Amino acid sequence: MDFNDSLSIGMDDFTDHEDMVIPNELPMMAVRDVVVFNYMIIPLFVGRPSSVDAVNAAMEGDKLIMLLTQRDATRDDPHPDDLYRVGMVCMVMRTLKLPDGRLKVLVQAVSKAKVKKYSQIEPFCLVKIKPIAENPIETLDVATEALMRAVREQTEKIMSLRGILSADLMMIINNIEDPGRLADLVGSNLRLKIPESQAILEEFDPGKRLQLVKDLLKKELEVSTVQAKIQSDAKEEMSKSQREYYLREQLHALQKELGDGDERGQEIDELLHKIKKTKMPKPVRKEAKKQVNRMEMMHPDSSEATIIRTYIDWILDVPWKKSTKDSLDLIAAKEVLDEDHYGLEKIKERILEYLAVRKLNPDTKGPILCFVGPPGVGKTSLGRSIARAMGRKFHRLSLGGMRDEAEIRGHRRTYIGAMPGRIIQGLKTVDTNNPVFMMDEVDKIGSDYRGDPSSALLEVLDPEQNFEFTDHYMNMPVDLSKVMFITTANRSDTIPGPLLDRMEIITLSGYTLEEKVVIAQKYLLPRQIRENGIKPRHLRFAGDALEYIISHYTHEAGLRNLEREIGKICRKVARKIAEKGKGPYSISRNTLLRYLGPPKTIPESELEQLHQPGLVTGLAWTEVGGEILTIEVNIMPGKGKMILTGQLGDVMKESVQAALTYCRSRCGDLDITEDYFDKHDIHVHVPAGAIPKDGPSAGITMATAIYSAITQKKVIKKLAMTGEVTLRGRVLPIGGLKEKALAAVRAGLTKVIIPDQNEKDLVEIPPEIRKTMTFYPVKDMDEVVAIAFNGKKKDKE
Repeated sequence: MDFNDSLSIGMDDFTDHEDMVIPNELPMMAVRDVVVFNYMIIPLFVGRPSSVDAVNAAMEGDKLIMLLTQRDATRDDPHPDDLYRVGMVCMVMRTLKLPDGRLKVLVQAVSKAKVKKYSQIEPFCLVKIKPIAENPIETLDVATEALMRAVREQTEKIMSLRGILSADLMMIINNIEDPGRLADLVGSNLRLKIPESQAILEEFDPGKRLQLVKDLLKKELEVSTVQAKIQSDAKEEMSKSQREYYLREQLHALQKELGDGDERGQEIDELLHKIKKTKMPKPVRKEAKKQVNRMEMMHPDSSEATIIRTYIDWILDVPWKKSTKDSLDLIAAKEVLDEDHYGLEKIKERILEYLAVRKLNPDTKGPILCFVGPPGVGKTSLGRSIARAMGRKFHRLSLGGMRDEAEIRGHRRTYIGAMPGRIIQGLKTVDTNNPVFMMDEVDKIGSDYRGDPSSALLEVLDPEQNFEFTDHYMNMPVDLSKVMFITTANRSDTIPGPLLDRMEIITLSGYTLEEKVVIAQKYLLPRQIRENGIKPRHLRFAGDALEYIISHYTHEAGLRNLEREIGKICRKVARKIAEKGKGPYSISRNTLLRYLGPPKTIPESELEQLHQPGLVTGLAWTEVGGEILTIEVNIMPGKGKMILTGQLGDVMKESVQAALTYCRSRCGDLDITEDYFDKHDIHVHVPAGAIPKDGPSAGITMATAIYSAITQKKVIKKLAMTGEVTLRGRVLPIGGLKEKALAAVRAGLTKVIIPDQNEKDLVEIPPEIRKTMTFYPVKDMDEVVAIAFNGKKKDKE
């Protein structure tokens, strides 16, 4: 049912039904956008099947129907809880069936009633009601008379301000002597919201109801007064504008007769029209008009006029108040994120949290996120997916190698060729002030004599400052608080501290073998098939083919090389199809040699693992994920020298010194004499000598290797370890535990010794890895030695 229009008429214009007997049970019809009052005759369009059935049931009976107003007008199938309990019993006076199947009915309000119970829901509602009879006021006291007079006067003023003052309607209002009827008549003609109209209907005391209407009239009178003033001011402004337009047209006519300045005048008028049409802050509009007036006074061929014209164009192109509407459907956003990316639950959860906050608080500021992880794990593509999930536009800016501060803040207009910074340029490109703005490689920003871009980013990436970011070229505040900034980095230790403090760091580690297989099947393989112009039926991968490609042709934390290898296979298949091959072509471990050549890497698990004293496997973190390091220690007769090879950095050299000091302090446990270290040389080597190595997590590995070489004991098989050691043997925490655990899995290791303080980080490791691998949290080197050589911790005395 849709409300079309209503007519409130006087007490002499309706049929009197006060003596009518109203049944206890009536058909009920829900109405929206209108509250029906006593003594109203109102036409209604009835379209919902349940409403049509209710009207038909009323016509078959005594023509009485109960009308209840919906709380939410957007609901097409309202539940009883969606309707108010107090409504109006109405008489169906006339019905007309329309060609589209709807009914047009004319109803007359008979009596207020309250719903006690719903006795039927389908196919239409039947309700038990309790009619509400009002006690008319026999004699009007002075206060009530004054109140009625005030209501009449305010009603007349409002109608006069609106320009709809009617002598007939005022005569009807003046003739009504009942306060309740006067309140209903005036309330039905006010432009009130549904809750306000319902409040009038549910006030059963005539005096209180009239007082409520008077209060609403006072508010409406204030609104109508301001509205009339605005219209008057607008009319005066329009008259002024019309006068200026007339004079300007006369000036143009004179200039045209003189053959001077016609095109110039058109350009100025066009700019002024754009400034008036474009939504922008008042100070910006004032500055734009000022620049147009300056340009009008200049010769068109002067260089200054060209600079001003370019500046005005930039003012008009910046989306000062143009925003896209966020898609706040959390379920749909989650589906988009899951569709574009596999895993990455922490980031998806953070985005959904932001959308939830935006849904509850639309004025919340955009977050400043920083995705830190190895290359190829999907940081940039995740930004595009976030923009798609939120319904926002996406813009990407690469910061790698940027050295000029003007790239961020722009150049001052005093320079030739000056232009705004990349931030303002990005806003112009997307033409909205709330895009998803991705800044790649924030860890690779440089600095030189031209300034420090990272310092300029401090204002951009600070929610407490970026609401009035000032570009040197624009020279006026630009609000960036609605922009969702996302930065990416391969490592966080090279990002300047103040800049890092302004961002919320979210770490993306490498993928496990199982995750890579799933991603290749769901995303990489279909994309490469599509990009190389072949069909899925042309190519068939055996069950373990993708796993073999990952383990033998790639060695990375991300997925870029894996996609290249899959693309190489697709190109070779595409060539065969183009040469009129039929396919399908089967890809298996046996046929990969023809497509990709010999394997590029051999997994650590397939290499021959030497099991000798002095050999210990350590775990290291690199920019491309986790790696394993085999520490080799050999002891020979000598003069107490320490030999270090393998391009060790200063931190690792100090770790070796600390490990050696620990071992020398344990001469009793090692069953050696105190002069043992003076008569032997110790050689510590880390293979792959051409690769520089450094880091603070190899201490316990070094100490265990020296311990093993001295005692000639072998560490247990399939064991790796990570952690720093102090001179007293305490084991200190490390970083990158997830990446190191993934490296251990790739190497086929099943046991890992970790610092006790890193036990809390185990929750970040995928469950499938925690099931197949045993982690040993340790506090000191005594526990490390016990596990490394005996497979279990030493009992504390």
